[in-house]
Amino acid sequence: MFVVLVYDTAAERNPVVLKTCRKYLNWTQRSVFEGELSAAQYRALLAALRAHLDLDYDSIRVYRTRSPHLVETEWLGRETGNQDSIL
Repeated sequence: MFVVLVYDTAAERNPVVLKTCRKYLNWTQRSVFEGELSAAQYRALLAALRAHLDLDYDSIRVYRTRSPHLVETEWLGRETGNQDSIL
């Protein structure tokens, strides 16, 4: 599956969330990641994130689709992140 993950966490948890997401996905923009994951990788990612989050404060949103080709992406402004591995 193709995943887009966006997070909004407390500043003290940002480094561990960033490091966890980078293990599984490609960084595209500040707190945005995307990439292909198997079902097992997806479950492992969510479990790893849950272990570090305060679910009463932090927020993670995940968009899933079968293929990156089903997602239309447009940029306005400067592109950031690891653009070499996107679509």
